[in-house]
Amino acid sequence: MTSKPSRHFAGLALLLAASPAVLAQNLERRFDSATLHGNQLEVRTSDGQYLIKPYSTRIVETTFVPAGQSVEPESHAVVLAPAAVKATLRNKGNTVEYATGGLTVTITRAPFQIAYAYKGRPLVAEKRGYGKTGYGERIEFALDGTEALYGAGARSVGMNRRGHRYTLFNKADYGYSDHSELMNFTMPLALSSKRYLLHFDNPQTGYLDFDSKGDNSLTYETAGGRKTYQVVAGDNWQDIIAGYTSLTGRQPMPPRWAFGNFAMRFGYHTEAEARATVDKFIADDIPVDAIVFDLYWFGKTVKGTMGNLAFDQDNFPHPAQMIADFKTKGVKTVLITEPFIVDTSSRWQEAVQKHILGTDANGAPLAYDFYFGHTGLIDIFGQPGHDWFWNIYKGLHDMGVAGVWGDLGEPEVHPGSMRHATGTAQQVHNIYGHQWAKLVADGYRQDYPTERPFILMRAGYSGSQRFGMIPWSGDVDRSWGGLKSQPEIALQMGMQGLAYMHSDLGGFANPNLDNELYTRWLQYGVFQPVFRPHAQEEVPSEPVYRDAPTKALARDAIRLRYRMLPYNYTLAFDNHQQGLPLMRPMLYEEPDNVQARAIASTYLWGKDFLVTPVTSKGATEQQVWFPAHSVWFDFYTGQRQDGGASRAVKLAPDHIPVYVRAGAFIPLAPVVQTTRDYTTKAIELHYYHDHTVRSGEGKLYDDDGETAQAWEQGKYELLHFASKLQGRALTLSLSSETGAHYQRPQRSIALQVHNVGAKPPGVQLDGQAVDFAWDGAARLLTVQLPASDLAARTVDISLAAADAH
Repeated sequence: MTSKPSRHFAGLALLLAASPAVLAQNLERRFDSATLHGNQLEVRTSDGQYLIKPYSTRIVETTFVPAGQSVEPESHAVVLAPAAVKATLRNKGNTVEYATGGLTVTITRAPFQIAYAYKGRPLVAEKRGYGKTGYGERIEFALDGTEALYGAGARSVGMNRRGHRYTLFNKADYGYSDHSELMNFTMPLALSSKRYLLHFDNPQTGYLDFDSKGDNSLTYETAGGRKTYQVVAGDNWQDIIAGYTSLTGRQPMPPRWAFGNFAMRFGYHTEAEARATVDKFIADDIPVDAIVFDLYWFGKTVKGTMGNLAFDQDNFPHPAQMIADFKTKGVKTVLITEPFIVDTSSRWQEAVQKHILGTDANGAPLAYDFYFGHTGLIDIFGQPGHDWFWNIYKGLHDMGVAGVWGDLGEPEVHPGSMRHATGTAQQVHNIYGHQWAKLVADGYRQDYPTERPFILMRAGYSGSQRFGMIPWSGDVDRSWGGLKSQPEIALQMGMQGLAYMHSDLGGFANPNLDNELYTRWLQYGVFQPVFRPHAQEEVPSEPVYRDAPTKALARDAIRLRYRMLPYNYTLAFDNHQQGLPLMRPMLYEEPDNVQARAIASTYLWGKDFLVTPVTSKGATEQQVWFPAHSVWFDFYTGQRQDGGASRAVKLAPDHIPVYVRAGAFIPLAPVVQTTRDYTTKAIELHYYHDHTVRSGEGKLYDDDGETAQAWEQGKYELLHFASKLQGRALTLSLSSETGAHYQRPQRSIALQVHNVGAKPPGVQLDGQAVDFAWDGAARLLTVQLPASDLAARTVDISLAAADAH
């Protein structure tokens, strides 16, 4: 939910108006000396000094300190402590070489230059490096002529983002469709197809220029602040995201209910309306795990009530009982909150008296007009505002509220003249949402340390994932163009560490009733991180209020989402452990394929699903990119496809094109009405056999779904799956690893082996012959593994000759 489009851009007004002309004095930088202090390199130049230090063999940080200035030590992004990496310094004629065993930094004396390489592979070099512009400062790099660029936060401009100059100023884009150059997450990050990442460690507003002039330059521009950047490299894309998320923090495991279906709209006006909606989901046999209240929970009208932050007693006479009743049905309650307090709200005087608002230059609360009323903004950077806001959340939590929804956190309207406890609006604007998520996460750690918070936010910064932030893509238009933009936005944000980026399923803005669009969006939503239909209320966002055919298709999508809980929850574990995105772009799979660099229309869901959303009205077929080096099977029909080509596939109304990698293990669970009832005591385990795959692997992660740091406390089970094909013998093995404080359950497994074209001569379970079923038409072999708490199990299948070669 948001206001109508805002015209305000005050925080960056001077920055936007200034000339970008580069002053020439920095072209004469001269090298003076290079000295190694421990493993940190100090390079002195005619106009300052460079400080270069490693965080690991794959991560190095460079800071420029202009003459007469001192180091600004604080980073809002980096949390990794520099490792004791052995670094060497070698003089080589006109160059000085600083090496860590992975990354090498080469300083050329004359003309002065800094260049970076990884294991001998050149990455990137400063072009003119640090310098001043007409309005501030810049750091400039030289690009190869062919490298593709990604990053700069959430935008919809095409997967390869080279050729544009991007504003770094978090700002809502109300009702955007297939193109948006400025959105709620503007992050100072650049990633290259040459497999490196540049993070500019400064949250101030500015620009990130991805070679907009076509002169092979990448330039970071800002009005001031730190002159610090990190270079992250690796052997593959998985290394790069692992390195970056180790640097800025990993996402904690969300509560398992976050992977269920949400009931949500703008908005539920009364308790009766909300209760009826939850009951209708149950009556219609459509799973649901949460109901989300938009701003009517604290006011009867949109305008004039923001900041009340308490249930409206007329329309919600028994909120605690309502929340408790929802909980008994397995449904969590989430409430919207905003950082604005209008002067007509019940808390305005309290906010003024307790000094919790951003101020003017004289220290008085700064109030101004925006869509919802004459307002102040909570200064979450100061202790009074921080404590006041957390006490609100604490009271709601103690009432039973299970999740925090933070809206308008760019902040949507943020006057440039506002002062905060730690700086000006320009200095803190881009970290407002980041700090807000931190406030909630820190509060949970202090007051509810065993619980996993759910924090839905519309704006953030580098490293916001470590607070458990669940970002969404803002107020997208309810149109085919709006749907088309979503995979790119989510893929790009996953590459930048925020792996739970997702969209309002069905689209949010404008009352467009298009059942085909709604259906296709929800079918895509099965394979995006959070399944959450949401929209303005003129056209229902909840499937229970759509016509019968649309409801039936929506039910199918939602039920599949719940069947996939074991796989999806394991993706969350991989993200928590390694920073891996849930949605992964084709360049992860084919990093050296030039065509793959620009593809967002087909993507990977985890490692083993290949997904192509349907984004055109009335489409009867869709182009699907099948990555090379794998064979792929249609998830619905079992049809086999070789990799290495783009092909048109026929569409069905009840699903989008989804394929599974040969050699993959896919665990599925029975459908439950709510994740409260989820269990892995009886699962289906699908293995996709192909003669081209000699070995495969997979896993399933499980815990109680709610305890914070369950893995770290040893309260988990990790099931490992493996396959081995030798001649006509296919061996499938399962092994269970449990934490020190977890009891392995008795588990039955319906093993389903796909692409078995002939009836096997025999099947053994743990060395004993067992009964099995074989469906020749479906090419499917089924073996039932009875309930057992054994830590290891083995299934040996004797294949017919045709299935082994």
